[in-house]
Amino acid sequence: MKTYQTDQIKNISLLGSSGSGKTTLVEAMLFECGVISRRGDILSKNTVSDYNRAEHEYGYSIFSSVIYAEWLEKKLNIIDNPGSDDFINGAITSLNVTDTAIMLINSTQGVEVGTENLFRYTEQLRKPVIFVVNQLDHEKANYDTSVENIYETFGKKAVVIQYPVNAGVDFNAVIDVLKMKMYQWKPEGGAPQILDIPAGEKEKADELHNALIEAAAANDDGLMELFFDKGSLDEEEMRQGIRIGLRKRDMFPIFCVAAGKDMGVRRLMEFLGNVVPSVSSMPAPKTSKDIEVVPDVNGSTSIFVFKTSIEPHLGEVSYFKVMSGKIIEGMDLYNTSNRDAKERISQLYCVAGNNRQKVTELLAGDIGATVKLKETKTGHTLNVKGTDYVFEPISYPNPKFRTAIKPVSESDDEKMGEVLTRMHEEDPTIIVEYSKELKQVIVHGQGEFHLNTMKWRMENLDRIPTEFYSPKIPYRETITKQARADYRHKKQSGGAGQFGEVHMIIEPYYDGMPVSTTYKFNGQEFKISVRDTEEVNLAWGGKLVFCNCIVGGSIDARFLPAILKGIMEKMEEGPLTGSYARDIRVCIYDGKMHPVDSNEISFKLAGRNAFRAAFKEAGPKILEPVYDVEVRVPSDRMGDVMSDLQGRRAMIEGMSSEKGFEVIKAKVPLKEMNKYSTSLSSITGGRAFYSMSFSKYEKVPPEIQEQLLAAYEAEQKEE
Repeated sequence: MKTYQTDQIKNISLLGSSGSGKTTLVEAMLFECGVISRRGDILSKNTVSDYNRAEHEYGYSIFSSVIYAEWLEKKLNIIDNPGSDDFINGAITSLNVTDTAIMLINSTQGVEVGTENLFRYTEQLRKPVIFVVNQLDHEKANYDTSVENIYETFGKKAVVIQYPVNAGVDFNAVIDVLKMKMYQWKPEGGAPQILDIPAGEKEKADELHNALIEAAAANDDGLMELFFDKGSLDEEEMRQGIRIGLRKRDMFPIFCVAAGKDMGVRRLMEFLGNVVPSVSSMPAPKTSKDIEVVPDVNGSTSIFVFKTSIEPHLGEVSYFKVMSGKIIEGMDLYNTSNRDAKERISQLYCVAGNNRQKVTELLAGDIGATVKLKETKTGHTLNVKGTDYVFEPISYPNPKFRTAIKPVSESDDEKMGEVLTRMHEEDPTIIVEYSKELKQVIVHGQGEFHLNTMKWRMENLDRIPTEFYSPKIPYRETITKQARADYRHKKQSGGAGQFGEVHMIIEPYYDGMPVSTTYKFNGQEFKISVRDTEEVNLAWGGKLVFCNCIVGGSIDARFLPAILKGIMEKMEEGPLTGSYARDIRVCIYDGKMHPVDSNEISFKLAGRNAFRAAFKEAGPKILEPVYDVEVRVPSDRMGDVMSDLQGRRAMIEGMSSEKGFEVIKAKVPLKEMNKYSTSLSSITGGRAFYSMSFSKYEKVPPEIQEQLLAAYEAEQKEE
């Protein structure tokens, strides 16, 4: 393969809902440019991009696939992405390292929920979009409805460049209003005949041609003046206007294909090669220090690793984009994301799915792969010595589904952990949490389907049978009123014994709370004077404030750390349900020592037991995690979604309308969000979506606290 210059490289994301035909389009593209000699198909399980065994089993894409195509002296790096929202990691990753998105539309379905979700990510990242209406050879194909859907959903910035003459089972021709020609194919597809536009289509083609000229001219003042002077634009001038419109997201061209018959694919690739912006004409990325890095072949070599996968016979494959300079086989780079670890780039590949072509160098803007990097993970930056660029890791949506997991055989514990770590590397939206608090391994993902697929892979590819079960909720415990307790620990067993006595007062704590000097319990008044305060920020949230109020030396200062340690032990295992306790102030105001038997263990146990006794008298309450939830739902499903949320103890905080959706904002207890993604999809036919993020801890209702206490008591008896 030749070495391509930066201005010859086009990086493209291939997006679309499940079933829109992305994998089939990739096959046709690779066939057209000679990367493969025969087109595969999904049913035969021989496609270039869906080559993983799990993808063959399920019949859908799970991983994004990097492919390349050489066309018109250009290199097209295309990343084919899964259509399901459960595997959104692929689309988000590819949009972060490419410059243009092809949005595939299934002509039998029009604009689907997945299309809208994916388009939102192109908006966030300011990526140009080309709509391609596919499957025009299907008996239920409806091009006009699909285009109307595009206009309704995405606005009039969408502009027709092609339309079909005869959509349906006899489809074999399109009118191209940029070229003002008719493209017609033989049944085997491939190279078209280029014909004059038939008389019956001339009026429609002229109308759309004029609309395209106006849209192209509107993107540049110079072109607009030219248009006013000449009354028209030639093809090259229109290309220039379209290119500017794409970059500014002021124009979304619409093309037509029947990818399964390789009709229209060649013309689409011509447009990609001739019109789509190259790497060098797009805004330069910035480092974490906000330094703009221009993709200059003469700049310092820097690469960003955006994807990692484990491949049979190769091991770990790292996919990267050359951000600056050029990378040469055998080069040493330094990982500025990981202690400047040195990495030798021993092999370089250009990738087409599971096909890899060895190359000796890649220039700024190009995408490639290497193997066997020791210290480099997804999201890391590697630089030539003396350069300290660090590009921010890609940001992904918060998880929407969580479940606990364990191996059927305890002997597979360690192996399961290794596989889960690897799966997170391959798909960063799989989050693995080893919860000491809950004594569970919890996996978080984008949906039930997402994690079920993960489980299938573990059981069938890694041979680790696993079980999913309900994850526990990370409750917290606190107190609602002041309480006092004392405890004497005394133990004599021959020789030196153990003795420690602690008197304490506990009370609920909040930031900025003033120190009390007088307390009253059962008619008795206690006056204290705070000599020293230690504020402990708890790892699980909230605070413990530990006050030394000892006067007269009743407890030696050297024993106070032991008392604090005993209290902390009980804070880590709250008296009510064994959950972490938080937001408590403890005042140690009195106690007793023994000149021989007092030691640290004695005061640790005395402090622990005094705290436990006081806690139970202080109006203890269980707190539950509450999340901010935002649901976007079509208006005709608003009532159903609201009813479901209210059944989940949601506190509705606001409603609004945004881009065709009703937006519901609510606070919902985590306990009630179990399997919500599955439920929401069922209620709305997959048309709604939501996000959630932790908000705060709140007291559980009394009836739920009773249930939790009863469940914990039963669990303790079983143990």
